Amino acid sequence: MPRHNRKGRGRDQRGFRYLISYQPDSLRRITVTRSLASGRQSTKTLFRNPACVREASPGKRVRTRITSPEQGIDFEVSVSAAQTAVTRVQVACPLRSGHPATRDDEVVFTLENGLPPPP
Repeated sequence: MPRHNRKGRGRDQRGFRYLISYQPDSLRRITVTRSLASGRQSTKTLFRNPACVREASPGKRVRTRITSPEQGIDFEVSVSAAQTAVTRVQVACPLRSGHPATRDDEVVFTLENGLPPPP
């Protein structure tokens, strides 16, 4: 039987704070990717599940919610699939700077599933 979602926190490359609601028996980690002014990208691990193995089956539907009030980010991803059918989901969120001379920024979140069963 799946367990209730847990709460987590993280900070990205620019110090923005995130609140994370995650399935404890499925989510392995979340990374955040931002484009740099030089045209390169920067990727940072935003959150890593403290559990090394799952305690129960994740169930058929896995939900993860990420919020960052400072940036106006609030979304939830719900995946309905067999345990091994989906291992990675990417969500791109546009950020509007509000200044016409500054290009709009985009933040890409990668949610990775795949906690192994206990030995």
